[in-house]
Amino acid sequence: MTAHDTPTSSTPNAQVDLQNAYILVVADNVPSFVLIARLLAQIGVSHCEWKTSGWQVVQFADTLPSLDLILLDIRLPYEDGYQALRKIRAHPRLAETRVVALSDDASADEVRRAREAGFSGFLSQPPDPERFPDQIRRLLAGDPVWEWH
Repeated sequence: MTAHDTPTSSTPNAQVDLQNAYILVVADNVPSFVLIARLLAQIGVSHCEWKTSGWQVVQFADTLPSLDLILLDIRLPYEDGYQALRKIRAHPRLAETRVVALSDDASADEVRRAREAGFSGFLSQPPDPERFPDQIRRLLAGDPVWEWH
């Protein structure tokens, strides 16, 4: 496992309470989403939404009353995570939202590309049930999380 943590300009410093956090998971893999949703529920997150593609993610996100974190698979149908991130960053309401890249094909090159694209962090898929709760807490506290295995 390799882990790197460095601040990014797109990560706000405001801490978010787990019970009030709104998290959007954008992933086309149902078992992965179910695992993420269960892990989030176990730590007290009650507002978890799901989209299966990057297509129209901005329009969907804009309908939510609040949005504290987007977990965005970078390999999606229709529009990949990089295309969706560009649209998120261009939207005035969502521009400062923490957006974390998810990938089942983690490599140093992929992490570098995610940093350069403006993601707030990087997590491997599937999530590690032992580490994921702490990673989410850190992200919602405003800390960058760049971890892959």
